[in-house]
Order: sequence, then C-alpha cells, then structure tokens
Amino acid sequence: MYNIKTMNKIAKIGLDNFTADFAVSDSVENPDGILVRSASLHEMPINENLLAVARAGAGTNNIPSDIMGDKGVVVFNTPGANANAVKELVICGILLASRDVVGGINWVKENAADPDIAKAVEKNKSQFAGNEIKGKTLGVIGLGAIGGPLANAARHLGMKVYGFDPYLSVEAAWNLSRDIIHAKSKEEIYEKCDFISVHVPLIASDDPSKNTKGMIGEKEIAMMEDGVVILNFARDALIDDAAMSAALDSGKVKRYVTDFPNPASANMKNVIAIPHLGASTEESEDNCAVMAVQELSDYILNGNIKNSVNYPNAELPRSGKARVCVNHKNIPNVLAQISGVMGEAGANIENMINKSKKENAYTIMEATDEIPEGAYEKLMAIEGVIRVRIIH
Repeated sequence: MYNIKTMNKIAKIGLDNFTADFAVSDSVENPDGILVRSASLHEMPINENLLAVARAGAGTNNIPSDIMGDKGVVVFNTPGANANAVKELVICGILLASRDVVGGINWVKENAADPDIAKAVEKNKSQFAGNEIKGKTLGVIGLGAIGGPLANAARHLGMKVYGFDPYLSVEAAWNLSRDIIHAKSKEEIYEKCDFISVHVPLIASDDPSKNTKGMIGEKEIAMMEDGVVILNFARDALIDDAAMSAALDSGKVKRYVTDFPNPASANMKNVIAIPHLGASTEESEDNCAVMAVQELSDYILNGNIKNSVNYPNAELPRSGKARVCVNHKNIPNVLAQISGVMGEAGANIENMINKSKKENAYTIMEATDEIPEGAYEKLMAIEGVIRVRIIH
C-alpha cells in the first residue's frame, strides 16, 4: 500500500482514479507521493520514502524541484490541463482592456441609489467607450498549450496575430492556424502589435538567451507602439514593475492586465488586476486532478515518467516479470555500469530505455525473470545512482 498526502483540496474526480494500491489523506506522515496545488513545499522536509510530487497545475514554483531531483524525487506538473481556462480569461482580459467595462460596472454600483439612473446612464456612458478588437494586432510570445490556442482564437475574433516561439514543438506548430504570422524575434512583436500577451515560463538565468525574469522592461517597452496593452497570465516577475509603472503613468502603455497582482502592480493606475483566476474553473481543476493522479500512479506502480519538470519523459510497456528503475545523475559511464551489474547478476533484460534531462537521468529495464539477489545493492553502489526501485 502506497500512502499519498494531499497538500490542498484535490478534485474528487481525480482522486477516484487511484486504485486500491493507494491510501490517500491530508494527514499522512512520510508519504510515498504528494498531490499539491498551491501549497509551498520549500520548507517541508523530504522524507526518504517520498517517490514523487504531482502538482495539479502547470507552474511548479512552489516546489523545490532541483533539490527533489537530487534526492530522486520526480516532480510532475499538468501542462495543458488548464490551458482552455487560461486562454478564455486572456480573451476576457483583451476585451476588458479594449472597453472600460470595469469602469462602467463600478459607476453603476456607485450610482445604484439614483432613482434616475436610467437617464444618467445615457448621459455618462460615453466616458466608458472603448474600441473593438477586430482588426487590431495581437502578439503572442510563447505558442505552447495556452499561447497557441489563444493565437487561433484571436484570429477567429478578427485580430491580426503575430506569434513568436523559438522552441515551438512540431505538434504545436501543426495546431496553429496558417494565418498566424511568424515573428522572427520578440522585438518584431514589440514594434508591431497593439496587444502583447506573454506565455513563457519564468526562468532566472545569467544567460540572457534563457532568462525571462523581467523580460519586458524599460528597453522593451520603448520599442512598443504608444497605447499598447500588455497581458501577463504567466508569472508576475516576467514584467519589470518599475518600468511598467512608469509606462502606465506616461500613457505609453494603455493598460496592463495581469493575473498575478503584487504590491506594486495592485497599486498602479490603469491596471486590470485579476486575482489569479486563470485556472479557477471546475473543468480546469478536474482536468488537472485527473492528470496529476494518473502521472503519480503510473510512476509509482510502473516507473513510467510523463510530464516531469526535473526528470526526462521515459515510458516503457510492461512485458517481463520485473522491472528495474534507476534515478541517476547524467554523468559518463553510469549507464554502462548499470548494464554491467545486471549482466553480472545474470538478469535477462529484454527491453530498456534511458533518458536524460539536464543533470538528471532515468533508466528503466524490463527483465524476463526475477531480479537476482544482490543486484539492488550493487546498483546503489554505483557513483551517480540516486535511487533504485525493483517493481514486480
């Protein structure tokens, strides 16, 4: 029996996917697996039993993924499970930034006691007039699970759309409308678009080509059209707050729409700050819970990895009597030593997969017979090996 700890409320439709092999509770001590949404795990001790953490959502900033990777703990996320919910809210953000709907609603609330409010509406509504989005230009930076569908939806709404993504997958490219204009750089989007929506991960790196923290700052805003609208439904630190505040004050940026308000942005003028509602739909929470449980279950029971942020994807069909799963560092000669130990032990390996992701690697071996005694200890003794599991 494997013990699973829930760190937040997880949708029942997801938890129902656990088999009788699992016991699930929010009070488990020394769990084999953890399901989490927003709770921070940075201060939580990592017990020796812990095999994996599954985050019911895309971002994993609340999980010390690198530290867990060093201890052989696989961290999963659920990319795409909440993509439609976020996409729809971005479209809502575009519309709210184009027409002062929020200001109009607030005006009605402030004048609700006026017995002649119907007449007052006709007199005052012009101050909340805006623009239609049809014919306007949208730039989408990052064309993955959210950015790609957003670009397609904006085209259907009559917008001209530029897209930029140097890491675009073949599958994502196939799903893009042929009407999306391929921008050759972020700068092209900054210079040409009325609306700019950012959909990239937050990466703090000394390498400028990889760093996305503060990726839109004073220099980037200076390239943009006057009156540009910037939408951030990815992470707040992608935008330089000081530069954004100055641009809003000067009118260079007409509106800043963010799903990640912080003490700075929440107090800027002309900001539409949404309280992190991007994935807050019943459908999204259900989708994330189901995917997270499936990932966690498949790894614990079968050793398969899909959608991990700190280990490579590695899946192998079950075919033998036992399988050996090895979490190890991506350093020379480890795989050769693993194979050598299995050969010396007389284990007949009929199928095998080895994958790496940055500094971490993972190997699955399917054996036709039981794993010989002593093989586990010899595998654990190999330099660079972090964890060995023998699954029957």
